[in-house]
Amino acid sequence: MYAITDYQSFFIEYLKKQSITKEPQNLYMPIDYILHLGGKRMRPVLTLMAAEIFDVSYVEALPAAMAVEVFHNFSLVHDDIMDAAPLRRGQVTVHEKWDLNTGILSGDAMLILAYQYFEQYEPVIFRDLAKLFSKTALEVCEGQQLDVDFEVRDDVTIPEYLQMIQYKTAVLVAAALKMGAIVADTTKENADLIYEFGLNLGLAFQLQDDYLDAFGDPETFGKQVGGDIIENKKTYLYLKAMQFSSESQKVQLKGFFGVQLDNSEEKIEAVKEIFNESGASKMTQEAIEVYTLKAFETLKKMTIAEEKKAILVTFGKNLMKRKV
Repeated sequence: MYAITDYQSFFIEYLKKQSITKEPQNLYMPIDYILHLGGKRMRPVLTLMAAEIFDVSYVEALPAAMAVEVFHNFSLVHDDIMDAAPLRRGQVTVHEKWDLNTGILSGDAMLILAYQYFEQYEPVIFRDLAKLFSKTALEVCEGQQLDVDFEVRDDVTIPEYLQMIQYKTAVLVAAALKMGAIVADTTKENADLIYEFGLNLGLAFQLQDDYLDAFGDPETFGKQVGGDIIENKKTYLYLKAMQFSSESQKVQLKGFFGVQLDNSEEKIEAVKEIFNESGASKMTQEAIEVYTLKAFETLKKMTIAEEKKAILVTFGKNLMKRKV
């Protein structure tokens, strides 16, 4: 097994060798652009790691890892269009750099390109990868729609929110790990368990993202701190605050999330104060820990060497300590 930074380097080298820019350039240049914008490459790294956890070289998993990364970036291109986001990873978004139609079409092409990477595997592996990928892609779309639906609802429950982030974020983390397991041709039980590990880790990751969006360091977070508050997103923090705030705080919170204010900084600070006073920020941190520990419990059932379980535990702990 290698260090996380090594897997990142291996994947980036593989990415650089891919021939993505071709004719028509206005279709493929945006794809090349978004894929080279950087990012942590967490999902493809998980695919490479999972293959080696089950005793197969990461090299075998590179095409599957590429499929995961292309799909993830496809979802970002379309998410940015839906959110009218001007920036992604500190750079201009695809639809802003080119135009809306190009963003839609290039995103569509990325979804097809992702599938094409599975063609490098033998029929049985191809079938299992494509089946998992199709299920995951559909769930990501369902999660995105739920997220959109929640914007105009004021009765979103905690279970509904957790279902949404499971589909929108966690299933792709889980699928990335299971794809490495499929490439390694491990047992069905091991493949299912590493999927469950990824699902819980993905939930913890998204809750951590919610928390950092409000309380992260602007210097390290990489996105605008308070963005969810400005956009009136009903995150775990918001839902917990509505559950445990005083009546006057609930009225205040509903008022803040019912309008777009000119003075965003004032709104952010006032909402964060309610998050802290209601205990919502503490409860969110506790939920992050709960899902992280659930992920670690799953590892105990897997039939792999203890040192490999330790590697996955270390990865999970480091993920939860992130500042970005």
